[in-house]
Amino acid sequence: MGFFSMNIQGNSYQDGSAIEISFYEGIIDSIAPVQTPLGQDLILGPGFTDIQVNGYGGIDYNEIHSDPIKLAEISRLLYKEGVTTHFPTLITNDPEQISRLILQLVSLRKSDEFSRMSIEGLHIEGPFISPMDGPRGAHPKKFVCAPDWSLVQKWQLEAKGLIKIITLSPEWENAVPFIERCVEHGILVSIGHTNATHQQILDAVKAGASLSTHLGNGAHPILARHPNYIWSQLSQNELSASIIADGFHLPEEVIQVFKQVKKENLMLVSDSVSLSGMPAGDYSLHIGGEVTLTPAGKLHLKSNPSILAGSASNIRSGVSFLIKNKLASLSEAWDMASVRPERLVNPGHRLFKEGSIADLILCKKLEDGDLEVLKTIKHGREVFSA
Repeated sequence: MGFFSMNIQGNSYQDGSAIEISFYEGIIDSIAPVQTPLGQDLILGPGFTDIQVNGYGGIDYNEIHSDPIKLAEISRLLYKEGVTTHFPTLITNDPEQISRLILQLVSLRKSDEFSRMSIEGLHIEGPFISPMDGPRGAHPKKFVCAPDWSLVQKWQLEAKGLIKIITLSPEWENAVPFIERCVEHGILVSIGHTNATHQQILDAVKAGASLSTHLGNGAHPILARHPNYIWSQLSQNELSASIIADGFHLPEEVIQVFKQVKKENLMLVSDSVSLSGMPAGDYSLHIGGEVTLTPAGKLHLKSNPSILAGSASNIRSGVSFLIKNKLASLSEAWDMASVRPERLVNPGHRLFKEGSIADLILCKKLEDGDLEVLKTIKHGREVFSA
C-alpha cells in the first residue's frame, strides 16, 4: 500500500475553528484555516492511543488462537472507534504461556499490515503484582511472582523489543533494582495491582516508575482512611495516572479529584476485555468465569453484580463519558485519550502538529455529547470510513 497526498476538513477539537489538514507520505504538511463554514458537529482531532487493551469484539489477546490472523480483527474494530494506536495487554499467566502469547502477537504483526500499524507496543500487566486478594483483581494467584529480570529479557527478545510497559507492584523486595533495569532498557514501569507501603511507592518512583495503572481500581474494596497506596500515588508528581472512565470503575467525584491532582498527567485507558463491543448477555470467560454484561455496559460476575469482571468499554466511549457528564471539556477529554498517552509512551512524539504523523479522526458530535467516528486515518492512510 503506497502513500499519497490527502487532505481532510473539520472543526479543530482544540478550539472549534474550521481547518484543513494536508498530509503526504504519512506526515502532516499543513494545518490551515478554512474560510467556508463547516457543520459545527464535525470535529477533527488526533487519533486515540489506548495503552491497555486485553481484547475486543469477542477476541482475546490472552488466548492462543489456531490462526493468529484472527486477532487482526481487533485492530480493525478499534479503527472504527477512532483508536489509531493500541497496546495489546497480556496479564498474569504461566511464563511459558506469556511467551507463546508474545510470539503470537509478533506473528500477527508480521502477517497483517493493519495490526502492524496499530500495535506500537506491548503492555505486560503482571505477573509481578500483589498476591493479595483485592489488589490482585482477577489475575490468577498461582502465577503471581516476584519481579524477574531474566524473564523479562527472554520475553523482550521474543517480542523483538516490542514490550514498552510493565505494570507491577513495588511491594516485592527486589522491586527497586528491577525497576531500574527496566527503565535503563527503555521499558516504562507502571504501578498497579499493588499493596505497597508509602515508602515502597516512593522508592519505586525514585527508581524510575512513571505511571499508575488504572488508578483507584485493582485495589481492596475497603481501605484504611490513611495512609494507603492510592494517596501515596496521588502525592507523587512524577507519576502520571491512567483511569477507566466508564461509569462503573470510578465514581464521577473520584475522577474530578484525580483530575485536579494529576492535571496534564491524567489519561484514559479502556482496559477492555474480549467482551467489549459484544451484545449484552451471560458469558463464560477463561479468566473470571461466569459473567454478565448488562445493556448499560457493566461487566460483572454473574454470581455477584457488585464485583466487576473487567471493562467492556472502549476509549472513545470513555471520552464521550467525560464530555456528557461535564467532567472535562471536549478538547481535554480528547487529549486524555490521544496526546497524553502518546506523549507518555513516545516522549518527543507530538500529535496534531505540522511535521507529525498523520493519525487523525473525524467525528460527529451527537446531541447527547457522544462522539461518532466517521473517518479514521492512520499514518496518512484511511483505515476506516463510515
